[in-house]
Amino acid sequence: MADTNFDVIIIGGGPGGYVTAIRAAQLGLKVCVVEKQHLGGICLNWGCIPTKALLRSAEIYHNMKNAEDYGLSAKGVGFDIKKVIKRSRAVSGKLSQGVGYLLKKNKVTVVDGEAKLAGPGRVDVTKDGKALPSLTAKHVIVATGARPRALPGLEPSTNKEGAKLVWSYFEALDPDIMPKKLLVIGSGAIGIEFASFYRTMGADVTVVEILPQILPAEDAEIAAIARKQLEAQGMTILTGAKIAGLAKTKTKVTASIEGADGKKADIIIDRVISAVGVQGNIEGIGLETTKAKTDRGCIVIDEFCRTHEPGLYAIGDVAGPPMLAHKAEHEGVICIEKIAGLSPHPLNKGQIPGCTYCHPQIASVGLTEDAAKKAGHKLKVGRFPFLANGKAIALGEPDGLVKTIFDAATGQLLGAHMVGAEVTELIQGFVIAIGLETTEEELMHTVFPHPTLSEMMHESVLDAYGRAIHT
Repeated sequence: MADTNFDVIIIGGGPGGYVTAIRAAQLGLKVCVVEKQHLGGICLNWGCIPTKALLRSAEIYHNMKNAEDYGLSAKGVGFDIKKVIKRSRAVSGKLSQGVGYLLKKNKVTVVDGEAKLAGPGRVDVTKDGKALPSLTAKHVIVATGARPRALPGLEPSTNKEGAKLVWSYFEALDPDIMPKKLLVIGSGAIGIEFASFYRTMGADVTVVEILPQILPAEDAEIAAIARKQLEAQGMTILTGAKIAGLAKTKTKVTASIEGADGKKADIIIDRVISAVGVQGNIEGIGLETTKAKTDRGCIVIDEFCRTHEPGLYAIGDVAGPPMLAHKAEHEGVICIEKIAGLSPHPLNKGQIPGCTYCHPQIASVGLTEDAAKKAGHKLKVGRFPFLANGKAIALGEPDGLVKTIFDAATGQLLGAHMVGAEVTELIQGFVIAIGLETTEEELMHTVFPHPTLSEMMHESVLDAYGRAIHT
């Protein structure tokens, strides 16, 4: 590499890193991305994208098995798990190549290697243990992402016979077998998505959650509806429970589960997925050579992603929750626009949507009902069921709810929460509404197309003010 001096060096080529690089190039900055493994990062290669490919296969499989419900016939329905996984990996591979194309198109320099901060404005790079030329820049952005959290005794592991019995999401995306019985530890978005996929594909799935509610970040009412539907599909869900121990044999795992009442019970499963969260990749990147501070495994930043070290920034998962790809991308744009001398708005984390792509889907933005009450708001809450929507019934998806939360005094939309078919595609409407500080009056006067699922968004608003038409 002839040139080693840049305006901006970005460590990590995941969603935050590559989006930031492209925006930097658009702003006329000379930019370099250092990526040690896969362009697109965990999200594209081992997270968001491949899991959605798996869940799409599961959705089609489910519909084929229930073809008679739609007046159709499908006989001998089955699946080849290796082909399902192969399609998932192919989707990721194609998109990773696309990221490379976009960076090349925008004349971003990409260095294949492992980066380490070496004091202000300097980044050392190694590849396969060999040192590459050091890089320098006035601005360095850390976008190293996160990895699965491993609790003591629940670490992903291989037994002495070579069988992978405890999985992180890496192994769950590329399984050595299709388990007949599966234990999922943790009921956040990652855990529930994998539980939903494997249950739909025929596995006997048990989910253990230490908190009293599955999907702990979601509105309690929405989480309860999701739990009911997942249990109706045959999933066993244990809340207020924890794993007291795992005993492994050649091909099985015996899990000792301690319930909320303190009693223990054993179950025997083929595989275990540990989905107890993620932690920032702050180790081994040279932070000790800087004044940057960390807190609970993440780099401390201000509203424009600046660390305590002048010229050093952090974005995405490594900079703290919510650990979502779209948050990383938006942070990166804010960060680089501030570096370029523009005046971007700081990120409002209360306006970041969350989506879980299980069946049923869950999507939300803003405050939950409980959080809004604790914040001192007097509320008007609207609800509209999928069962009363013509499009939902026509789709064969009558189970679900759209819930809206308003400040009673001002009409401000404080939060929106949904469970049901395609709600991850609907939530952006409420995200825009909250961002524009929309009131109930403006939403009531908005014309929603018929017949669509989006009509339920309108009806939920109307219901909050006693004006719902179809309930």
